[in-house]
Amino acid sequence: MQQHHRSPLASRLKRGRVPFLAVGTAAALLLTGCSTASGSAPDPSASTSADPQSRITLTYDGGLLVLDAASLEVVGDLPLDGFNRVNAAGDGRHVLVTTTKGFQVLDTGTWTDEDGTSKQADPVLTDLVFPADTAGHVVRHADKTILFADGSGDTTIFDSADLLEATDELPETETIPSEAAHHGVAIELEDGTVLSTIGTPDARTGVRVLDDSRTEIARNEQCPSVHGEGTVKDEVVVFGCSDGVLVYDSGVFTKIQAPDAYGRTGNQYVSETSSIAVGDYNSDPDAEGYDLRQLAFTDTVAKTTKIVDLPEGVGYTWRDVARGPSDEVIVLGNDGSLHILDEQTGAVTDTIKVIDAWEPPAEWQDAHPALVVQDGVAYVTDPATKSIHAVDLASSDITTGELPGVPNEIAVVTG
Repeated sequence: MQQHHRSPLASRLKRGRVPFLAVGTAAALLLTGCSTASGSAPDPSASTSADPQSRITLTYDGGLLVLDAASLEVVGDLPLDGFNRVNAAGDGRHVLVTTTKGFQVLDTGTWTDEDGTSKQADPVLTDLVFPADTAGHVVRHADKTILFADGSGDTTIFDSADLLEATDELPETETIPSEAAHHGVAIELEDGTVLSTIGTPDARTGVRVLDDSRTEIARNEQCPSVHGEGTVKDEVVVFGCSDGVLVYDSGVFTKIQAPDAYGRTGNQYVSETSSIAVGDYNSDPDAEGYDLRQLAFTDTVAKTTKIVDLPEGVGYTWRDVARGPSDEVIVLGNDGSLHILDEQTGAVTDTIKVIDAWEPPAEWQDAHPALVVQDGVAYVTDPATKSIHAVDLASSDITTGELPGVPNEIAVVTG
């Protein structure tokens, strides 16, 4: 979730320019109590600090790097084979690492106790794993963390804060099966309603709604190739389709058709203080979508979408869009610059040069520049130079950190 305030982080930066079918019905669910696993307790010699200390997790070929977000210094280098993905767990401390076993818990070693004391320790890749057959999307909303397993269609939900104290066992979880396995996503709203995608290994068609007793109360199957989700102001949820977007607002679905016969929106970049959802957009059915040139701006109040062109020659990938502290849209272009867009008009209001121009990846898994924005700072990875840059969005000042490996995916925790 976006945090819309400045923190001491920015002021501490050094300045410088530079296919298996799941059987079950919508009402079927499994409640599991405290699955056990061998974890690692926090370092008893943890240091303390006056303010929360954010940390960054990066993947590289062969492991994970954990960095102090203020200094960009490496505080942990943890070996881990395979192509791994990372997502913040939602408790400010842990990162979920997507592995062949499921979602493995990384303790980044920064957290705030109940008394408000901020603590830091060495990062630890624990043995705790939320089991998942082909782990996929991670969603954080309304103090819940929601995991989706593509190989089974299972949705796993837990209270985000319960993970904070996890040492030897996982927190209590709820598991909700899909009608069939598919590459999907789910979200739980504040009132306990769950929205989950509908599909099979061959096709995805829409979204169903389950009430807090997990009884299906609505569905819409007018969203081919449904992918991704985003929750904006007033808990309006937007899903991407290959011909537009599907909006869920106060119990009602609205399909907003794309202006092109093929107009795919996949990922949504949102803020909970804005009613505008921004999605990646591709109108070429023959293109892989790794070199995108347009964005879809959806007004969830007016129920309209407009397509915004980026500046001539500027492309991006799904890793390269974020929302800023004032709900502005930030795009890391393949020209090496951050392009700041007004959320209402889509007009470019500022451009900040950060890295050299780069080529779109041949495959989506290939290392290429990525963007995350946290507390007014844009973190930009640069695989070409094995580095990471922290851009203060208020001043445009840039801090650079050198890395021992080529960065790929990135996640940030607040501490």
